[in-house]
Amino acid sequence: MWYVSTRGMAPRVDFEGVLFSGYASDGGLFIPEELPQLGRETLHKWSTLSYPGLVKELCALFIGPELIARDDLHDLIDRAFSRFRHQEVVHLSRLRNGLDMLELWHGATYAFKDLSLCCTAQFLQYFLEKRERHVTVVVGTSGDTGSAAIESVQEAKNVDIIVLLLKGHCSKIQELQMTPVLKENVHVFEVEGNSDELDEPIKAVFADVDFVKEHSLMSLNSINWSRVLVQTAHHFFAYFRCAPSMDTDPLPPVEVVVPTGAAGNLAAGCIAQKMGLPIHLVATVNHNDIIHRTIQQGDFSLSKAVKPTLASAMDIQVPYNMERIFWLLSGSDSQVTRALMEHFERTQTLSLPRELHSKLSGAMKSESVSDEAITQAMACCWEENQYLLCPHSAVAVSYHYQQMDRQQPSSTPRCCLAPASAAKFPEAVLAARLTPEAPADLLALEHKETRCTPMRRGDDWTLILRGTIEDLSQQWRGHALNPSE
Repeated sequence: MWYVSTRGMAPRVDFEGVLFSGYASDGGLFIPEELPQLGRETLHKWSTLSYPGLVKELCALFIGPELIARDDLHDLIDRAFSRFRHQEVVHLSRLRNGLDMLELWHGATYAFKDLSLCCTAQFLQYFLEKRERHVTVVVGTSGDTGSAAIESVQEAKNVDIIVLLLKGHCSKIQELQMTPVLKENVHVFEVEGNSDELDEPIKAVFADVDFVKEHSLMSLNSINWSRVLVQTAHHFFAYFRCAPSMDTDPLPPVEVVVPTGAAGNLAAGCIAQKMGLPIHLVATVNHNDIIHRTIQQGDFSLSKAVKPTLASAMDIQVPYNMERIFWLLSGSDSQVTRALMEHFERTQTLSLPRELHSKLSGAMKSESVSDEAITQAMACCWEENQYLLCPHSAVAVSYHYQQMDRQQPSSTPRCCLAPASAAKFPEAVLAARLTPEAPADLLALEHKETRCTPMRRGDDWTLILRGTIEDLSQQWRGHALNPSE
């Protein structure tokens, strides 16, 4: 399996090359050169698999046995999911009035990113040990990415991780899942800015190809293909658990409602569609509605500012995985994708060509949800089911309730993705006039020592980031020369 850049100007690479990359050298995102097509027979065979079983099948298709032997791949994935709290790893909760919630949050940090990052970290260490290499991982986070990335690589002897954490944009628990980690290979910075400003120093560092190569840099944000790959399993698992029958021809559709910020789960769903999975996608966003405007009007343009919302992990203006979706829906046209994205980066505005917008609006629907609608969905779900939603899950559930209120009958089953546990967002639970519930391990975080370095407005964040990376490389080289020290 070969991977190419969405912008078509970077050399193609295999899975190992993609795994260790951030952005491609031409500024694009890596994506498979061709997607495997799954027939009805394969889908029928896969329909009885567990979630880990689906991840194994999908990863085998996109990695290849020449890079990771199938038995080794299975062992890595089993190891990745060994610490999940639910025996199924991912669980479908069937609630009243046709509300099905796919709980993606049974990992160590109570968020969906544990699923893809645990696997990605296992793949990473497999190749690092094989090649006797060291890498520095750079992650920007406005929510759960940082804690899940730290959890997946802390104490790894050949990985250092730098996390740029947005000050004031995470819930207190999200922040406490990052700052008390005192392991030597974990380096957390607190940034005074918004999510798009946070991306700027990271993108600037990765744009320096020689610097990236010299210091063995990589990203674990959802620009990394490995994360999107694992996330395709969410859609297959949702489909197989919610489809009324696998014996009809054609197979029946299932609607998958995706609460989204950077569009990683949405891109994964689009890939699953292209592979032959009969799902209808619904992209649900908060007040920061660039994805909704793009789907509805073809308007991929920045708003004046990011508006803080209860669904804070989705407070994003630049959903970078939309570039993968544009490439997929333009017929893998790198020239078109490059022209569109370069125009957007230059002007911060973009009106999609009519044909591409038509394909996008045909592939998925969308809805934008206010904070008031989020708290209403949380309250309604509790009243009907005694089931607490996190505010991001509530964005998806709000769409479900809107469809019920409009009395639009549909024979198509609907599955809402639940990206995080409500336990991580007590502030939002209180805003919905409900009582937060917190597991003991999350409550214990408040009493731990913390370590975090500030990045203040007026500081040169790119310079600070480069300096930290250079220091870590120097330390690693010194250790490699004197391993007994």
